[in-house]
Amino acid sequence: MTDGLEGQVALVTGGTRGIGRAIAERLRAAGAEVAVCARGKPKALPEGIAFHQADVRDPEAVSALFDGLRAAYGRLDLLVNNAGGSPYVEAATASPRFSRAIIELNLLAPLYCAQAAHLIMREQPGGGSIVNIGSVSGARPSPGTAAYGAAKAGLSSLTRSLAAEWAPKVRVNCLVVGLVLTEDSTGAATDAALDHYGDESARRALTAAIPMGRLAHPDEIADPVLFLASPGARYITGADLHIHGGGERPPHLYAAESRTDHPKVN
Repeated sequence: MTDGLEGQVALVTGGTRGIGRAIAERLRAAGAEVAVCARGKPKALPEGIAFHQADVRDPEAVSALFDGLRAAYGRLDLLVNNAGGSPYVEAATASPRFSRAIIELNLLAPLYCAQAAHLIMREQPGGGSIVNIGSVSGARPSPGTAAYGAAKAGLSSLTRSLAAEWAPKVRVNCLVVGLVLTEDSTGAATDAALDHYGDESARRALTAAIPMGRLAHPDEIADPVLFLASPGARYITGADLHIHGGGERPPHLYAAESRTDHPKVN
């Protein structure tokens, strides 16, 4: 019961590359009419995926985007709030302008888009579904990306609040995503998400701390989105679904392993 999106319309924000593009392609393969939006026009998109240029941090641009979708398709069944991210900047040196931009992109933009989507979905007999792409950074300390982590924590809270307000017509859920292997500007695979963690040995150690022993691939985020949009998830709303390969090994375990005076456990 994970497919069956024929005749439905989906919008994926930030859907021109990386995780967003994988989500858009997966939804299209499942039969949905798919639109993506981003600030910059991509060089190319797969056939059947429509592009709309928009800055989702701008409420007026969001309003125009959704008005255009309503005019073009007459409906909207799924919104995937995927646009987001942050460079590594220590909190002590982050400027007010930088912090504001990160929170606008990762928290306010999903709210603006969800509000606009709700105006369409609430009028449809079948309602609709909203999937927010969150992060493990919102569920644990996020040094170097403090504003981003705070915004993603807020996104999880926003998910639960909107789910309570808009049920039963509109379901709202959140994927709590860990490190994902995405492509660089040339399309080549990269683990750029790890670049600020130091040398290659440090990055290998960080990856090894993930119980699954590797980073996720974008299609491993796309499939849970498809599930949450499907009839199989019809009773799921207000949920955080963790897609992080088992999370991260707690630091206290490393500290404990370095000790030589462990108490004996029978």
